[in-house]
Amino acid sequence: MWYLNMNAVIAIIGMVLVLALTRRWPGNKRYLLLAFNLCFLFVFSQKLFVFYLVYTALNYLAFLWLCRTTRWRRTTFVLLIAANVAAVCSLRLFGMELFTHPLFDAVIALGLIYNVLKVIDALYFAYFIGKEARTKALDYFNYILFIPTFTSGPILKFRDFMADTKQPYQVDAAQTEENVKRIILGMFKKIVLVTWMTDVFNHVSAQELHTHQSLFLMVWFYALIFFDFSGYSDIAVGFGRLMGYNIPENFKKPFQSPTLTQYWRNWHATLGDWFRDHIFMFVSRQTPTKWTAAGLSLLVMVLIGLWHGFSWLYVLWGVYHGLLLGLENLLGYTTVNKRKVSRAYFYGRCALTQLFVTAAVIVYSGNSEAVYKIYRGLANWPW
Repeated sequence: MWYLNMNAVIAIIGMVLVLALTRRWPGNKRYLLLAFNLCFLFVFSQKLFVFYLVYTALNYLAFLWLCRTTRWRRTTFVLLIAANVAAVCSLRLFGMELFTHPLFDAVIALGLIYNVLKVIDALYFAYFIGKEARTKALDYFNYILFIPTFTSGPILKFRDFMADTKQPYQVDAAQTEENVKRIILGMFKKIVLVTWMTDVFNHVSAQELHTHQSLFLMVWFYALIFFDFSGYSDIAVGFGRLMGYNIPENFKKPFQSPTLTQYWRNWHATLGDWFRDHIFMFVSRQTPTKWTAAGLSLLVMVLIGLWHGFSWLYVLWGVYHGLLLGLENLLGYTTVNKRKVSRAYFYGRCALTQLFVTAAVIVYSGNSEAVYKIYRGLANWPW
């Protein structure tokens, strides 16, 4: 969201320059970053600023309590997660206009969708590590309010962010060049390619659709969201690393994935990893059986669908992918070793995986009327 606002981009660039100029101060990455995060949110939206001060402070107190308490730990842990999930669900319902209130702001909901995952990750860390998980409020606030990944991009892990916080600011000339190039690439994807591709998509989808046009739109939209999501991720990774934090990769050559299991470890990788890690860790801390893995795969994909939006289309999308992943687990087809199979077999499996993904990817548009129209067009042969 920030990266389509030139004032926001200039502010982030300014922060990078300040960090570079103050690299001799050991605490620059912590103290200056907090000041920047808070000032940025205040200037962008005072309502957003107040909400996140309260939300982050309450969750920090909950985090400390979970680190220290020895009684009712599991119950407290579950209730804290439930409270955060309830907060996101409530804002989703306001966004759907099922409820209205003058204090509601769509920007708050957009940020919370990503930041609640970070809050829950910190709670998991506190629950499983205990007293040793305690961290200072300064670092916790920086983790939640980190501007480069505030509303999009890779999802940061609490443990990794805290490890980076302890390291001094060390961004050399080679890293600067690499990340500046990556930011430029991300800007090109998001501002140039996505804008043009969206215009083409809207132009074609406005017409009466036949089979070939619907197929074109499904493939075209798949490419569009790849450039959109990966563009945002490139920018977030570039700025985050220029600020001294090792932001994880979000797209790892997903088109070369021979199975859906591997695909979801490569496409929006940090999101898939987050759901797998936290659901599997909570439900089955031991190596699951094939049936358990299949059931959990279905649960994870339905939850990912609901995370994207509260609609039957996203639920069906989650069920569709969950069933396919479940079948891969039951049949033992979750991985393909490229070195042990023929080139034709490997790329044939890659093509099959992409076919399965393309069949449902149009759901990401979030426009139910457009989705129905495109699927209906598949059966409309041009006589």
